[in-house]
Amino acid sequence: MQLPKFVLADNSDFPDDIFVIHLDFPRFIINLKDDEVEFLDDIEEEDQTELESEMEHLIVLAGEFYDKEMEAFEED
Repeated sequence: MQLPKFVLADNSDFPDDIFVIHLDFPRFIINLKDDEVEFLDDIEEEDQTELESEMEHLIVLAGEFYDKEMEAFEED
């Protein structure tokens, strides 16, 4: 099975929060309510510096993914 790069999620324990989950490395969950990021992979300290600029780009892509999904949802 081929997984999408991003998926949307919500949780009844956090009714005001919307989560975008990134399924490629580095796997992470971003809470769009407060932009908090939680990594699902163990990131080595030396890799963190290299990933910082990539993470900025991935967070922008996560926001664009959410906007696109909401546009498609509103059209239905």
